[in-house]
Amino acid sequence: MQIILADDHKLMRDGLRPFLLELSPEVEIFDAATVDEAIEAVGRAERLALVLLDLKMPGMDGLDGLARIKALRPQVPVVVVSGYSTRDHVMAAVQNGAAGFIPKTVSGTAMVNALRLVLSGERYLPSGTFFGDTEPPPPFDKLSRREGEILGLLLKGGTNKEIALVLDLQEVTIKVHLRSVFRKIAVSNRTQAVRATLSSGWHPPIPG
Repeated sequence: MQIILADDHKLMRDGLRPFLLELSPEVEIFDAATVDEAIEAVGRAERLALVLLDLKMPGMDGLDGLARIKALRPQVPVVVVSGYSTRDHVMAAVQNGAAGFIPKTVSGTAMVNALRLVLSGERYLPSGTFFGDTEPPPPFDKLSRREGEILGLLLKGGTNKEIALVLDLQEVTIKVHLRSVFRKIAVSNRTQAVRATLSSGWHPPIPG
């Protein structure tokens, strides 16, 4: 599986690389620091599965770089990774063919979960793109605040024990809450819960 990582900051590329390697034991990563380098890499990659694209690279004219990549490889998902994640930025990227939009502020674990969602054929948008924080989308509006906190920590990759430590609860209590969460959002396990949550636009409450 080949991935193109297009960002003009080497520190950013180096920081993302270990997380991209979690996607598959056979990941091959091509770096690009400009739009032209990204286009060249897209053209030569024979097993291209994913493109991560920064919108502020040299040579980028708005969303022109995204459009050029989609024209070359329309079936390959392109995920925008950006420090600018307003609703307008997200919607413009999606309308121009992006399969996902990941803010640079997310954790590495959350990014890996989002990319797995995209690679499975679904779209990832950051929490709150379509829904306000005070009006959770169904069925997440059924969750209690505590259940929402636990689900939010689950999204970050926390184990039951780690979540219990953060919330100062017993591990058995976390298990009980998660069973309730799974029932309310109509999933059967942690993996399904992560997938359903990432694709919903729901924004977890901050523990406290």
